[in-house]
Amino acid sequence: MKSITETLPATQPESSVDKIIRELKQLIVSGQLKPGDRLPAERSLSEKFGVGRSYVREAILKLEFYGLLKTNPQSGTYVSGLSIKVIDNIINDIIKLNKDNFSALIEARYYLELDAVKLAAERRSQADLEAIEQALLDYETKTLANQDAVEEDMLFHIMIARAANNSVIESMILVLIPDLIKTIIENKVCGENRGKTAMKEHRAILEALKAGDIDAAEDAMAQHLDEILQISRTDYTAKKIINNQ
Repeated sequence: MKSITETLPATQPESSVDKIIRELKQLIVSGQLKPGDRLPAERSLSEKFGVGRSYVREAILKLEFYGLLKTNPQSGTYVSGLSIKVIDNIINDIIKLNKDNFSALIEARYYLELDAVKLAAERRSQADLEAIEQALLDYETKTLANQDAVEEDMLFHIMIARAANNSVIESMILVLIPDLIKTIIENKVCGENRGKTAMKEHRAILEALKAGDIDAAEDAMAQHLDEILQISRTDYTAKKIINNQ
């Protein structure tokens, strides 16, 4: 089992989401966007930054989660009333967190997803189960065809979070999951054949949710996330030893 420091590239290019966050920060710090100002439409931001609208949406979601942007369904998304200095420091911390605290993010995701799946087993509707199963089927189809199934993997976990019917947990998972799953899959942190192994684990989670079995759902999710959790903890311990030398 490789440590994350061995598996990940020595230097990682800035992600599209981080690029957008950094660009928005520059617009705010430079005064082009002031607290209380409305952001341009997603399409305009997508064209300005040269990225897809899904990346713009993800960046806005993260900044909303940290209270730096506020969305009014009727009128659009606005810069929060925080001072520019506070916004600047928080955005720097968000970008740093994405890059430098992979082990901490994995641990946070693990416990959040255990809580989410337990609530989902208790609260899921038939529509929730159908959405989760469709995401699972889409993931299996792409994985068996040796195609990139990153988005389908994300959607499976996001649909479970939605089925928990807790908007705070869902928002936190939406912030954590995209970057983590992309990094884990694209860098093969858990090995070459992890995608096919995950199919069986996804199935066990779904069956527990269908049965409304809270304990089985928690156990199935814990088993699904255990390998990456152990890798991250091994890496954390190694870094701690190195830093204390």
